[in-house]
Amino acid sequence: MAIEIRTFFLPDAEDDSARACQELTDFMRAVEIDRIDTAHAGDGWRLLVIYRPLKAREERAQIKTAIHAALIGWREKTITSTGADRPTVLPDDLAGEIATYAPTTVRELSVIVGDRPWALESFGRDVVQVVRATLDELIDDTR
Repeated sequence: MAIEIRTFFLPDAEDDSARACQELTDFMRAVEIDRIDTAHAGDGWRLLVIYRPLKAREERAQIKTAIHAALIGWREKTITSTGADRPTVLPDDLAGEIATYAPTTVRELSVIVGDRPWALESFGRDVVQVVRATLDELIDDTR
């Protein structure tokens, strides 16, 4: 999910600025803007736009949704088999964070868990396995 850079020039002359503004507007609708730097250079404004393609944002959302759904499915099966309650197996807020960061090792997961009272030793390996399996499925689906 690479960051890309593009430059624009918005001239001070009105007849040229309308076209340049429209070009900039169309571009900004098609990307996720990280930052815009501006500088006036005598005859107009120079813009440096740092952005990410929208496709990258959409892919991140799809990955997060797939991991979250897989974690919730795993949690329900685990609750059924162990008789433990939902917060003990995997609290909702933690499931969302795990889906966002997609840890693939217990160590990475422990950073996300932090000092929360959650049974990392009991469920950590299973959670990491669910994340890995979901990522593998997503990769296989794109081939």
